[in-house]
Amino acid sequence: MILRETHLVPDGISQQRLSDYARTIFEPLLSRKGISKAIKRGEFRINGQVAHSGDWIESGQTIELMDLQERPPKTYLLLLDVVFEDEFLAVIKKPPGIEVSGNKFKTVENALSGSLTPSTQSDALAWPRPVHRLDYSTSGLLLVAKTAGAQRLLGQAFEERRVHKRYCAVVMGNVPRSGTVETPIADLPARSEYEPVQTVPSLRSGHVTLVNLFPTTGRTHQLRIHMASIGHPIVGDSKYGEEGNTLKGKGLFLAAIELRFPHPATQEEINISIDAPPKFATLLEREQARWEKFNDQGADSV
Repeated sequence: MILRETHLVPDGISQQRLSDYARTIFEPLLSRKGISKAIKRGEFRINGQVAHSGDWIESGQTIELMDLQERPPKTYLLLLDVVFEDEFLAVIKKPPGIEVSGNKFKTVENALSGSLTPSTQSDALAWPRPVHRLDYSTSGLLLVAKTAGAQRLLGQAFEERRVHKRYCAVVMGNVPRSGTVETPIADLPARSEYEPVQTVPSLRSGHVTLVNLFPTTGRTHQLRIHMASIGHPIVGDSKYGEEGNTLKGKGLFLAAIELRFPHPATQEEINISIDAPPKFATLLEREQARWEKFNDQGADSV
């Protein structure tokens, strides 16, 4: 285990449960939910003993926050494209076809130490930690904390919806106008906005449309579910798409291309954007060319 932080309860503290008191003293945690989860995982100690949510806090106690992982993970040798980096955080481009974190060795989290410069701040994390997730098949911008304070404050910013994300996708069909989808996901509220950028004819699906997508909640597979629910599944989505929606070897046509968030140290608004993957434009060009070729041949045969 790694000791992340120690706190000595001062005089005058009484009638507080650990779950309430911990929120006022431990900066590394992301949110109130993060506190609860950490207690359930056994990451808190009171006077050296595993603590529980309902334990009463008393003056003179020593509260410790532990990281149950005994040592930094073995580095996965994958050179990541770093878009932005300073002492507190980094933004990297996540490749498609890899998990952000989890029990597997080949994850973005395990590759971060080999791609980022260690922080020299006093609350530097033992290794950089992603503060949100992208699906296995989704590529694009991923926000990473390098210090405990950045991890906590960025987590709060996500909870308070002060982190704004823009994705781009190629979807099936003609999307004529902007709109909003508010279909609940797993009985939880979910909201996504979409706007068309370019529509081209397609022999395969009538039309395909390049869209910008703006999720204002963060449910699992939210954009994929929402676009499929209005009849415009994302190209390459084998889970929520229609038969014939996938292109062999091309993957999912969904990428996170813009992040806007308050810097945890300065509160300056940071805005980072990248271009859509080249395969998006290539797909639109190919669908347009195939449609034109087919119709030219049809006209010649008349």
